Amino acid sequence: MKATRQSYGEALVELGKENEKIVVLDADLANATKTIEFAKEFPQRFFDIGIAEADMIGTAAGMSLCGKIPYASTFAVFAAGRTYDQIRSSVCYPNLNVKICATHAGVTVGEDGATHQMLEDLSLMRVLPNMKVFCPSDDVQTKWIIKEISKIQGPCYVRLCRLATPDIYDENQKFEIGKMVQIGEGKDATIFATGVVVSEALKAQKVLKEKGIDVRVVDVHTIKPLDEEMILKCAKETKRLISIEDHSILGGMGSSISEVLTEKHPARLERMGIKDKFGKSGKAEELLKHFGIDSEAIIAKFL
Repeated sequence: MKATRQSYGEALVELGKENEKIVVLDADLANATKTIEFAKEFPQRFFDIGIAEADMIGTAAGMSLCGKIPYASTFAVFAAGRTYDQIRSSVCYPNLNVKICATHAGVTVGEDGATHQMLEDLSLMRVLPNMKVFCPSDDVQTKWIIKEISKIQGPCYVRLCRLATPDIYDENQKFEIGKMVQIGEGKDATIFATGVVVSEALKAQKVLKEKGIDVRVVDVHTIKPLDEEMILKCAKETKRLISIEDHSILGGMGSSISEVLTEKHPARLERMGIKDKFGKSGKAEELLKHFGIDSEAIIAKFL
């Protein structure tokens, strides 16, 4: 069990050893975002901008123009919300090589409550031209994404979580940007899942299998660019399509899949997520249950 924010901190240290162009910026939350790990190892390449998130994005943009590869981090509610104008105008419009890695996304932030539970960031980020959007599901996938985005030019947004989640993949798993990962060959249904709830979908898959219902789980680690080929494949091969995310159902991963289906292969998609509401304060596991985005909620769809 490991939170993807912890995997992020570890990946930064590994990446910093491989590439001296990597610099890391934070907005007074290094202990929580785990960029503190990079700060300890490379203090000359770490910059705590303070509680000035907009300045952090502007500084990262400037560093990218100097040939650096900046990774800018804070909680998702600040990274995507408070700095939206700077991301849009100073990073995406000039298509600069800035990597925004936002931790503490979704209701699984838990006790911090509704003001800190960012449920709109995937929607906000995916509509920006030039922006690539990622949402890893476990330790191995997170480390792969953090390293891989250093190799591609242009803005990237990575959504990370506070809640510790199980390992899904081993070190030999191969990933590709823009290519979803299909787990299982089930023909009864496809469950498209992203981030922290991929493990919930896999729990449901196991229980449903025991009850004679064979579903496949598709890990949507790249929200943009979206794997249209996999979406259409699943729509043709399975009887039922479901999406699940720790995010608003408006404009998120499910919406992006719906857009593809509407244009290229009309099919019904059942979207599981936060239904046009703010979050609540509580334990992460309790909130997953409360908002109907845990394994039990998926199972109930079939039984």
